[in-house]
Amino acid sequence: MDTTPDKPTPSMIRNLASYSLEGRRQRDISLEEISDALADPAVGFVWVGLYEPDAPLLMKMQEEFGLHPLAVEDALKAHQRPKIELYGDSLFLVLHTAQVVKGNIHFGETHIFIGPRYLLTVRHGASLPFSPARERCEKDPGLMKLGPSYGLYAVLDFIVDNYFPIVEEFKEELNDLEKDIFAESYRRETIHRLYDLKRDLTKLRLAVSPLQDMLNQLIKFHPALVRKEVGLHLRDVHDHAVRVNEATDMMREMLTAAMSVNIAMVTVAQGEVVKRLAGWAALLAAPTLLTSWYGMNFKHMPELAGPYSYWIVLGATIAICGGLFWLLRRARWL
Repeated sequence: MDTTPDKPTPSMIRNLASYSLEGRRQRDISLEEISDALADPAVGFVWVGLYEPDAPLLMKMQEEFGLHPLAVEDALKAHQRPKIELYGDSLFLVLHTAQVVKGNIHFGETHIFIGPRYLLTVRHGASLPFSPARERCEKDPGLMKLGPSYGLYAVLDFIVDNYFPIVEEFKEELNDLEKDIFAESYRRETIHRLYDLKRDLTKLRLAVSPLQDMLNQLIKFHPALVRKEVGLHLRDVHDHAVRVNEATDMMREMLTAAMSVNIAMVTVAQGEVVKRLAGWAALLAAPTLLTSWYGMNFKHMPELAGPYSYWIVLGATIAICGGLFWLLRRARWL
């Protein structure tokens, strides 16, 4: 398939449409029509959604929207930390996304460019399409006419809400692992899975925690790009981010405790084994000591001459071993 700048692959462009001043979707447009749509006073704003675009496509976006080169470079390379940057009259946001793929948590990135009359989202890696958020917006033109900032709210709300199913899945798996933690037999897989869960939770926290500061900045410091009416909706997203962050912190503490308990249980089990081995070693030490006594080459051992000496020594050995067995059994060493 042709992947020249004039013909990017369809998989890269997930949405490219213009919206009227009344907040209604007008039509799908081409890449070359973006600048024309922005120059049309009847167009409210343009919303573009890209998935893992190549360099020529992003260069085209830079040309059409007048994006800052540093922001375009970050959006192309990805692997950025969550942040919010102001470039002239536009904002550039980087967020981390998460998605469950075949039972494992995968993380991706979303880069958002927002200007007075455009919204551009660039997704990399594991992330769900923003089409549900976009369709929800289009059902309410009264809010959609607030412009790109309302579309930004919908995208942020969609990203944060997708954290909740992942958090719930973590909780369910942690509950299932509790049975293995307190099991009598040690399983190496349990501690491995606990470590994997804690690692993923740490990554999730690193994705969610910066969102709180970013949302506060959007609400307080960028009135030219984020309408006051949208600020109310962003506060709700902020509340959701706080809830996810608190749930993540709680589960990280629970996982730390679970790992400590698992190690403690293993240590206790090993101690029990050592106690039993020590008990049996003590039982074997008594007859070993007595029989080794008679292995010495002494000529004058009076008890050797008696006809019942062997049976007396044998009985004494059995009595001593029996006494030791009773004492160790009572002390729960055997």
